[in-house]
Amino acid sequence: MSDWQQAFTEIQRGAQDILLEEELIEKLKEGKPLTIKAGFDPTAPDLHLGHTVLINKLRTFQQLGHRVIFLIGDFTGMIGDPTGKNVTRKPLTKEDVLANAQTYKEQVFKILDPAKTEIRFNSEWMEQLGAAGMIKLAARQTVARMLERDDFKKRYASEQPIAIHEFLYPLVQGWDSVALEADVELGGTDQRFNLLMGRELQKDEGQRPQTVLMMPLLEGLDGVQKMSKSLGNYIGITDSPVEMFGKVMSISDELMWRYYELLSFRPVEEIEGLKQKVEQGANPRDVKIELAKELIARFHDEDAAEAAHQDFIQRFSKNAMPDEMPELTLSLPAEGLPIGNLLKDADLVGSTSEAMRMIKQGAVKIDGDKVEDSRMVINLAGTAVYQVGKRKFARITLA
Repeated sequence: MSDWQQAFTEIQRGAQDILLEEELIEKLKEGKPLTIKAGFDPTAPDLHLGHTVLINKLRTFQQLGHRVIFLIGDFTGMIGDPTGKNVTRKPLTKEDVLANAQTYKEQVFKILDPAKTEIRFNSEWMEQLGAAGMIKLAARQTVARMLERDDFKKRYASEQPIAIHEFLYPLVQGWDSVALEADVELGGTDQRFNLLMGRELQKDEGQRPQTVLMMPLLEGLDGVQKMSKSLGNYIGITDSPVEMFGKVMSISDELMWRYYELLSFRPVEEIEGLKQKVEQGANPRDVKIELAKELIARFHDEDAAEAAHQDFIQRFSKNAMPDEMPELTLSLPAEGLPIGNLLKDADLVGSTSEAMRMIKQGAVKIDGDKVEDSRMVINLAGTAVYQVGKRKFARITLA
């Protein structure tokens, strides 16, 4: 296998789509360092594992010898991109953007090599563009073209408001690619319209159009919705080792392989070997433990990973939690689900009054932790092990 073929195999890992694949192959065959761009709006102070799917792919390009640009959208962050939403995202203040951007810079170097990473801010060129330049940029596209974007189309059809400034977001993201002369731009599948806008604007400017590499959106702990802080189904890269370990262990065995594919740095062949072991009878829990330790070591260190593992053993194994138990998914209402109703719906108790009685007796636990409040309301999506008494267990996903 040639060098470019080996590189292309690594780049393809976990990718949802590459536009256009033949263009990327042609660029790799040239053997020159490519400019790789991925943009992140500093909309929250902390990153979660869903964000790291793109950062991991930047790391792949970095290891292959390419120029990697981690672009912080301090300018676009003040516009607000409603990607995946049916409402206008609230724009951030400049102070919010700069504060969040600083934490991003600190966190990404848990994955990327700081000596080989360029941190750029798109205000560098967008503020120089000025009002006249922005009007000229806006003149390059029509309202009809903007309404081809899926979320805009849905909001327009349902007569939900679309602010004029929202149409500027794809144009600014595309202009970023012009300013950086990007050869490849990475983004999630929900960014398709914006990513292709970069190709169009580069062609208009006489540049070689960028290749678009789209990565899938990582499902959160519930295995249904994409990982999101607002949904509470996330694993933050600043979470404590114990918290991170517990969250990884809570995901389903099926979702575990998705996390291995998109988050693990293990070779594909090694992951396939782990799958074969499970198929041959190995306990998936042990494989999940290895994933949890790998992630904790990345964002903390090896000692923290081992300590979190030992804490897990003490909290769960000593409570004689069975390897196999019923697994079910319950709907999580917007107002939350009272613990009594949850236990009854899961057939762990015969009635809500029995649930109240068992809680008062200290016989109800969630992930090994005793429930003290009989009026507890569960309002976060995710998966946890619920225990009533010494023998009744269920792994319940709330979605």
